[in-house]
Amino acid sequence: MIRGLIFDLDGVIVSTEKNHFLSWKKIASSLGVVFTEKENESLKGINRRDSLNIILELANIRLSEVKINHLLNKKNELYKYSLRNLNKLDILDGVEDLLLEAKNKNILLAIGSSSKNASFILEKLKLTNYFNVIIDGTMVTKHKPSPEVFEKAANFMNLSPKECIVFEDSASGVSAAKEGGFKVIGVGNENIKLIADVYLNSMKEFNLSDYESVV
Repeated sequence: MIRGLIFDLDGVIVSTEKNHFLSWKKIASSLGVVFTEKENESLKGINRRDSLNIILELANIRLSEVKINHLLNKKNELYKYSLRNLNKLDILDGVEDLLLEAKNKNILLAIGSSSKNASFILEKLKLTNYFNVIIDGTMVTKHKPSPEVFEKAANFMNLSPKECIVFEDSASGVSAAKEGGFKVIGVGNENIKLIADVYLNSMKEFNLSDYESVV
């Protein structure tokens, strides 16, 4: 029986993909690196440090640790500033209805995100109180496609992977969930349609009353 739902954040709960892209584009531009939406695809579901490494590899650039940390901090400043007006209207369709229904049915809820800004974003969206557990990029040593973030979420809820469903929008996230033995539902990214256990165009398509048969 499914007793817990674990959600990735960006692309599942809210879409800040464009905010990430424009912030990374500014960082890349400062380095003289051409960075388009095509290159941005490889950053989805990837933590901040690895994302910068991918950008640097595009132009075979090597930087000191001090410079790297400066750019990582700068990117985060740009990103967080771009979210200054984020609010409940930015929650993706179907999400809050599902959270409310799950709470009413005593199903545990968790966030399993690579983002180090997960708590900040959830506060802006006024969704924090729905979640029993929030596991973000500050709480893991291995990032997706490692299953650590989902395993920690399940452990904090005292659930096994078989008792949970993971919702993801990235290939690395789907791989992480599968590696950890979780059933995974892909959402809103057709590139993962064939690798997720179930695919939804949006969270509105998920029917909690049928969730056992869905997976």
